[in-house]
Amino acid sequence: MPASLKLIVGLGNPGPEYSETRHNAGFWFLDRLAADHHAAFAFDRKFHGEIARLVTDNVDCRLLKPSTFMNNSGRAVQAASDYYGVSPEQILVVHDEIDLENAVIRLKQGGGHGGHNGLRDIIEQTGQKDFLRLRIGVGHPGHSSKVHGYVLSRPSSEQRRQLDQSIDDALSVMPLLYKVEQNKAMSTLHTVKKSSSDSKQQESE
Repeated sequence: MPASLKLIVGLGNPGPEYSETRHNAGFWFLDRLAADHHAAFAFDRKFHGEIARLVTDNVDCRLLKPSTFMNNSGRAVQAASDYYGVSPEQILVVHDEIDLENAVIRLKQGGGHGGHNGLRDIIEQTGQKDFLRLRIGVGHPGHSSKVHGYVLSRPSSEQRRQLDQSIDDALSVMPLLYKVEQNKAMSTLHTVKKSSSDSKQQESE
């Protein structure tokens, strides 16, 4: 059952050496969301990460960037959800997704971790998997043995431009999520991406 968002978590790795890598797509989204609403992040030890407060359109929620490194993301999510009394249905986790083409964005409610170590640890630490996910496609390197190096490398300049545009698309549906209109948000994202792809195909013909 959809519920109002109280905690939005962006997944990534801390430190400048990781800031531009594909695995930090969740951080990129959260930084843009915070900037759009003039929300300032500050490190808080009890949350094992940086946290900000976003108040808009009758929504009052926290933004969280874990500083625990990807594989231990669940520690921060558990701490914040316990402190603020947030249920799994009130959590949105934003993360990179290798099973989607670069710059394809999808919303998903619940499910497994799909091999994503950040999601895996959140599920293990919280014992819950019913949280909403915003999946930012970064593409797949073609073989499982290459995944680790791939997600910890930078996208090309064109891939990053596409990712930035897809983040714009995702930000545009946030008002729908604040209104608990998840199905409409999902449909809108799908339509936006399809229209964008169709336009590019027409330009190349």
